[in-house]
Amino acid sequence: MSLKINDKIPDFSLIDQSGKIRRKKDFLGKPLILFFYPKDDTPGCTIEACGFRDKYDLFKILGAQVCGINNGTEKSHLRFAEKNKLQYPLLCDKDNLLRKAFGLPKYLGFIEGRVTYVIDSKGIICHIFEDLLNGPAHIKDALKALKNIQT
Repeated sequence: MSLKINDKIPDFSLIDQSGKIRRKKDFLGKPLILFFYPKDDTPGCTIEACGFRDKYDLFKILGAQVCGINNGTEKSHLRFAEKNKLQYPLLCDKDNLLRKAFGLPKYLGFIEGRVTYVIDSKGIICHIFEDLLNGPAHIKDALKALKNIQT
């Protein structure tokens, strides 16, 4: 069952690219942009991750935190983050447990879905954007949704 708008996100405890444990409770108190992407260092995912990087200061001005997530390893995430100068955490969902808890889709039975969640300061989903092929649209949509929940 997929999580929907107004659902509370599940608890999680995942390692980021630096080996730091990140928990749901660490993100409460500020809005969170959580974007699930298929794979490190692929063209579409790089464009999306770099889009969040390029607008990161704007997300901060709007009071939001940003996290990317997929089933990559710490090593893969670190290499991807360093290569692209990403200044936000990339969470390692090695067994896709959080992906499954969110109920994210697979396309053609094997391609992980690309979905962005805008989550409020209490851990409630305010907005969901799904588009496998248009990574840049995720950034634009997340900014728009973030501005809407603040007004």
